[in-house]
Amino acid sequence: MSLKELSAQLGLSQTTVSRALNGYPEVNEATRARVLQAAAKNNYRPNQRAVSLATGRAMAVGHVIPLAPRQNVVNPIMAEFIAGASHTYRKMGYELTLTITAEEDAENIYRSLASKRSVDGFMVHSPLRNDYRIELLNKIGLPFLVHGRVADTDESYSWIDLDNQGSFLKATQLLINLGHKKIALINGNEELTYAWHRKLGYRQALLAAGMDFDEELEFSTPLTESSGYSITRELVEAGKMPTAMIVSSYIVALGVRHALAECGLRIRDDVSVITHDDELSYFDNAGSVPQFTSTRSSVREAGLRGAQMLLDLIAQGETGPQQQLMHAELVIGSSTAPLDSHP
Repeated sequence: MSLKELSAQLGLSQTTVSRALNGYPEVNEATRARVLQAAAKNNYRPNQRAVSLATGRAMAVGHVIPLAPRQNVVNPIMAEFIAGASHTYRKMGYELTLTITAEEDAENIYRSLASKRSVDGFMVHSPLRNDYRIELLNKIGLPFLVHGRVADTDESYSWIDLDNQGSFLKATQLLINLGHKKIALINGNEELTYAWHRKLGYRQALLAAGMDFDEELEFSTPLTESSGYSITRELVEAGKMPTAMIVSSYIVALGVRHALAECGLRIRDDVSVITHDDELSYFDNAGSVPQFTSTRSSVREAGLRGAQMLLDLIAQGETGPQQQLMHAELVIGSSTAPLDSHP
């Protein structure tokens, strides 16, 4: 069935039907419900070119990924977020335009996509603590949503983020309550806001317990298995191995476990480990007793929600910034134990 045929059946103009299907706020809810019901009954799938012509929209969202090694942006977490976002886009008749570019070319890409009207809005990934893209995109004028937050800006913008500071505060408090006093942090690149917030949460818990933080036990590194492995080996070989560790990624935790095993140490029995678990579909930390105690959140769910927020911004036009803070669950697994149970 075509848009023309669906419109004729409903006795509505093609523009009204198209706008109802794509969430325009000026379509009243009774009409929208009627159109959606008819579309579902007739198994109608809009032709994107026809929708674009009818609405004046590109029916696409831009994801521009600046390829900078220090940002570590091409990773499983980003893929999981994009998978969630893509599901929402498809459901609403939008396409995802993905551009991976050198960091120095990113600004030109944003400007080009906007000037050509190739996209109706942008999803911004891996925000830095001081990120030029917020001011740039506000000047460009297309709706955008940030996955994460920018620490140092007075600009108004929309975002969806995890409470990283609160999550790592709780994780550190758990280890302190278990009696641990020497706790290491293997964190991501602290130019990125999420990692900076995690460090703040870790330090906040230590200071609240009357404990000083030790900068020799704080690491800012790419979130890779090899990073977890090499840092753990260095700590053991230097005789500085803590009784507990908090790591910013399940992938890093695998490297920690590998290194400890090579050094004759065991997770939980010798070293308690807490990781952040993004519920990645291809790494399993589930089960009745997960292998790692973790701060758990679904990055795919963040993608689903973030994409819907962005499409709402596109549909509504001029509105105030939309902001949503997600919270992680602290899940007890088999990788933590009281200090007095360690040898």
